[in-house]
Amino acid sequence: MQITLMKGKIHRASVTEADLHYEGSISIDRTLLEAAGILINERVEIYNVETGARFATYAIEAPQGSGTTSLNGAAARLALPGDKVIIVAYASFDEAEAKIFRPRVVRVDRENRILIGQI
Repeated sequence: MQITLMKGKIHRASVTEADLHYEGSISIDRTLLEAAGILINERVEIYNVETGARFATYAIEAPQGSGTTSLNGAAARLALPGDKVIIVAYASFDEAEAKIFRPRVVRVDRENRILIGQI
């Protein structure tokens, strides 16, 4: 049996851009991707704290240290710059793995900088 658990999360990131005409995805600062253990092209779920919108897309890399969290393509219709979002990646584990696995949770400030002691 496989069990799906949260693998990594970026909690309450501020949307910095919404680019309707860019080809799909969410661009995320490389520092945040690495801290949360989210891979480039990995499926992520996005939860908009402001509107309640919930949707899936895939992660692409934004420049390291940029603070970028940009919704691209159709997803740009689901959040505005300044909205707070929760970005979550999930993975499947067998029961033994699930019992010992610990997800990476990254909390950020208003500029999408990692809060000290939060990884």
